[in-house]
Amino acid sequence: MKHIIVPIDFSKESLHGLRLALVLSEKIVSNIQMVYVQKKSSDYSPGSREEERKYAKKKFEKIISDYKKMLSEKSKLSYIIKKGKVYEEVVNQAQAFKDSMIVSSTHGGSGFEELFIGSNTFKIISAAERPVITIRHGAYSDYISRIVLPIDSSVESRQKVPKTAEIAKIFNSVIHVVCVTSSKGKHIKNKLNAYSKQVCDYLKEQKIQYTTKFLIGENIVDLTILYSKSIKADLISIMTEQGKSISYLLLGSYAHQMLNKAPCPVLCITPKEFLIPGSFKTLGG
Repeated sequence: MKHIIVPIDFSKESLHGLRLALVLSEKIVSNIQMVYVQKKSSDYSPGSREEERKYAKKKFEKIISDYKKMLSEKSKLSYIIKKGKVYEEVVNQAQAFKDSMIVSSTHGGSGFEELFIGSNTFKIISAAERPVITIRHGAYSDYISRIVLPIDSSVESRQKVPKTAEIAKIFNSVIHVVCVTSSKGKHIKNKLNAYSKQVCDYLKEQKIQYTTKFLIGENIVDLTILYSKSIKADLISIMTEQGKSISYLLLGSYAHQMLNKAPCPVLCITPKEFLIPGSFKTLGG
C-alpha cells in the first residue's frame, strides 16, 4: 500500500489536493492521510488551541463522510492533527512511511492565522525527500494519459525518469520526452540527444509508450508549458533545485516558475547528490 500525504487547511484549494490523491487511489491501493498542522505559538491559550483542534476534527469527519465513497475498495482515508511548522510536520509525516508521496495544492488560504497552502508548499517541496505532486487551482484530469518529461543538460535532469515511468505504467500513459534548451550550441544539442536516447532506451525496456521533441527558446519553462498545453498533458515531471540558502528552503527559479505556471499537476523529484554513471539510480538514497 502506498501512503499519500495531503496537507489540508480546509480551504477549497487544499481540497483539490485530496481529489487528485483520490484519482491516484483508483489505480494505486493507497492510505490517504490528510494532515492539518496547528501553529506552534505562545499567543495561543490552551482553550483556543483545543477549540481549533475540535474544529479541525469536525471538518475532517465531514470530509471523510463526503469523500469516502470516491475511494477504491482497498484504499483508506484518514487524518492526523499535528502541531509545529507546517512544512516540517508534513514532510516528517511522509518520511514516517517507506513508500510515500505528498500531494498538495500550490494555492490556498487558512481560516486561522497562518496561510497553510501556498508558500508552505514550496517549503515542503524543498525539504521533502519523497516525491511531491502539486496541483494549481484545481487543474487536473480524472486520468493520467499524457506525461511531459522535460530533459535539460543537467546531470540531475534524468533522475526523475524511474518515478515518472512508474506512474506511466500504472496509468498506461504516454511519456512525451522533451529536450529543452536556450542554447543553440552543438555541444549542448549533442548532450541532450544522448540524454534523450538513454531515457528512450529505458522507457522502451519498461514497455512504455513515448514520443520525443526538441525545443529551443529563451525560456525553457515557457517552452515546456506551451508544449504541455498543445498536447493537453495531464502531468509534468520535473526535478526541483534548491537555492543556495538551505535555511530558507528556497526553490530554484525553474521549479518555482513551473509550479506557478503549469496547466496541469506537476510531479516534483528532489535531486540526489550521487548519480551512478550510466544509470538513473542514485547512491546514498
